[in-house]
Amino acid sequence: MLKHYNITVKGKVQGVWYRKSTQNKAQELGVTGFVKNLPNGDVYIEAEGNENQLKSLLDWCAIGPEFAKVTQVLFDEAISQSFTHFEIKR
Repeated sequence: MLKHYNITVKGKVQGVWYRKSTQNKAQELGVTGFVKNLPNGDVYIEAEGNENQLKSLLDWCAIGPEFAKVTQVLFDEAISQSFTHFEIKR
């Protein structure tokens, strides 16, 4: 069953290739949606997939790319947007 998560990642997550790495991981997992930087320094993700795919993405988000220092990952479930791919929004 398709689920939709709104995810906020806090810590040192901008300027460390977090968005591109998230896109790569999402595509590897077959997750659709988008990732973008927020003005406050957080990264925001909307992701859709099955429960296992989204759990794997959340697990990855808690670590992130090599130079990221993730302090917190928050998420909640929302209504599906029927995304067709995973993109980086600017």
